[in-house]
Amino acid sequence: MRETTKPWSQPMPEQQFTLMQQILDAPSPVGLEGAMTYGVLKPYFETFAPGDWHLHQYKGHAGVVLDTHPGRNDLFKVMIIGHADKIRMQVRSIGDDGKIWINTDAFLPNVLVGHEVKLFSEDPQVPGHYRIIQGGTVEALGAIHFSDPAQREGRKGIKKEQIYLDLQIHGENKKQQVLNLGVRPGDSIIFDRPIRPGFSPDTFYGAYLDNGLGCFVTAEVARLIAEAGGTEQVRVLFAIASYEEIGRFGSRVLAGELRPDVVIGVDVNHDYVAAPGIGDRRMQPLEMGKGFTMSVGAIASEQLNRIIETTAREHGIPMQRDIVGADTGTDGMAGVLAAVDCAATSIGFPIRNMHTISETGNTQDVLAAIHVLTHTLQALDALPDPHREFLDNHPRLDEASRLGHQGSTKPDDEESDNNKRGDE
Repeated sequence: MRETTKPWSQPMPEQQFTLMQQILDAPSPVGLEGAMTYGVLKPYFETFAPGDWHLHQYKGHAGVVLDTHPGRNDLFKVMIIGHADKIRMQVRSIGDDGKIWINTDAFLPNVLVGHEVKLFSEDPQVPGHYRIIQGGTVEALGAIHFSDPAQREGRKGIKKEQIYLDLQIHGENKKQQVLNLGVRPGDSIIFDRPIRPGFSPDTFYGAYLDNGLGCFVTAEVARLIAEAGGTEQVRVLFAIASYEEIGRFGSRVLAGELRPDVVIGVDVNHDYVAAPGIGDRRMQPLEMGKGFTMSVGAIASEQLNRIIETTAREHGIPMQRDIVGADTGTDGMAGVLAAVDCAATSIGFPIRNMHTISETGNTQDVLAAIHVLTHTLQALDALPDPHREFLDNHPRLDEASRLGHQGSTKPDDEESDNNKRGDE
């Protein structure tokens, strides 16, 4: 089915943007992902999933998988994975002066200072019941007046051991005031920063694009497939994983349980063009606003990538090739980590300021990922025999044709052509 309007070249509809905001705003730090999976995505799946689709749930984590053909292990299985877990800070200890010393997890300490956060505390008297504390800020030095000259001049940074949460505690028995709130070591802390539209067209910014965006894309692909009547010979597993930020542990469990034939991780990528100090490293010039990204190298299947790239070209969906080394860095690795034989790759979208409070993305890149994955699933479903396609058609470099010199005439700029096709 070819779109006539090309959604990836248009502004994201308001209703769709609101859904993206809701998914990204769900408080789902590592190990506590249920707010996103059960609080937002499960109800959304129920609005469009046909009655014969099934939602898999798990005992050890809050990941979920929406299954288009439950029990049909004879069908070719494709797992698309976003991960719901967010990096978080954690309470480490409570000082006598009321400071709550915290671990910074995967954040740079200097990007935390001064920002408002939410602390989620389990009620010691009612295990399993959580309370939220808002109004605190993350601090380190207190004031410039208390820092040494090297810090003032930028020659010396902030150590992670200096980071604490300030709840503005004052008066008598400061530590006891914190203890009376039920705050305990191990409590999770996340940024209090919902996403909002950016200044430039088709942009947005805020915390935790990593990786609520992958979950949003996975959910929207599921909706589009359902609206198109589903698939016949491809069993699609729309997976929302946990524990990605601490080692891709959740997705490897899902792959191990359901044993897909294809795994496609969906995750944020870097805008290397805009990244300060990165250009001189000669990185692949991925750029926000230029389309979705596709991993090439590592464990990425050339057969699968060929289908995705062909699909993108046929529909005029702008694409950027992302060069990866030994590891995609995403849930695209789930199959090999779980020792499951499957073709795999990773799809993404370049963002700026990853793992900060001001992650920035482009809605057209996100829409491009949604629609290329939808069309790819339909292309796989149209194959005469998807199983044999992947068993029999591994690339053979010994059959490569000899290429001679092609002259000095410049061909049409491929990037301009892709952008023109995306704007048609």
